[in-house]
Amino acid sequence: MIDITHKRNTLRIAKAQAVVQLGTASTLQAVIQKKVPKGDVLEVARTAGLFAAKRTSDMIPDCHPLPVEYTAINFHLDDSNLSIAIEVEVKTVYKTGVEVEAMHAASVVALTIYDMLKPIDKNVEIHKIKLLSKSGGKSQFVDKNRGEFSAAVIVCSDTISKGHKEDKAGLIIQDKLSNHNVSTNMYEIIPDEKDDISKALKKASQKGIDLVIYTGGTGLSPRDVTPNAIKPMLDMEIPGIAEAIRSYGMDRTPLSMLSRSVSGTYGKSLVICLPGSSKGAAESMDAIFPSVLHVFKVFRGERHD
Repeated sequence: MIDITHKRNTLRIAKAQAVVQLGTASTLQAVIQKKVPKGDVLEVARTAGLFAAKRTSDMIPDCHPLPVEYTAINFHLDDSNLSIAIEVEVKTVYKTGVEVEAMHAASVVALTIYDMLKPIDKNVEIHKIKLLSKSGGKSQFVDKNRGEFSAAVIVCSDTISKGHKEDKAGLIIQDKLSNHNVSTNMYEIIPDEKDDISKALKKASQKGIDLVIYTGGTGLSPRDVTPNAIKPMLDMEIPGIAEAIRSYGMDRTPLSMLSRSVSGTYGKSLVICLPGSSKGAAESMDAIFPSVLHVFKVFRGERHD
């Protein structure tokens, strides 16, 4: 199965359909009047569909087991076309979507109807099994019309600035930014000094850079002074960003509680302070992107959806 451990839980919704084509009008009437020998066709099929939605990962090898938290199965009986249209809606709050669960359930509902009707109608057919819609996940929070943003990546490290160690976290951040259509227009490595940290922010702001990301100096050692330098400079702190980073990290290591990440605005720039380890920087980026870019839509005065 695909690794989804880096993903966050979001509300996922999927709708799917299947259509059962009947051979005769008498078959449809038997379904409506509940006179099919095998029993109440729609209710038996509905029950089968509920089981199918919850057991999809047992049938489809690459589907992840997930908590199905809602399933609705509805039928539309069409006299003119002699058909039964099936619509299935599935919801979960999880890391991956439920479109296969919805289509699997729709398929099993249709197969159950077929099985129950075959003794009385030899011309039953199943058509149009397909996904109708899906929502949730990171893609839902991407502003498709946002355009490009510029970023400054500032690495705060005594050892890296002295050339005793190579930067990894800063390069990881740049790579992840490029995946979200954000170009790195400024990249600097500075020592853990308050003056250097504050000067870098002022320089990025003067350049008109949208997003300033610091990596390093958010721990508890005496030289970890990035939050001490940045926090007094912020026009407005945005605590939810740092909370999201720590919450995401806590699902992976309890040591994330020790991070002092901060975030907020400085002029027209969004400032985010991330851990200095390559793993911590990567996970922090996964925790907040691309949804954090919605802040620029808010800056533009557009309505928050």
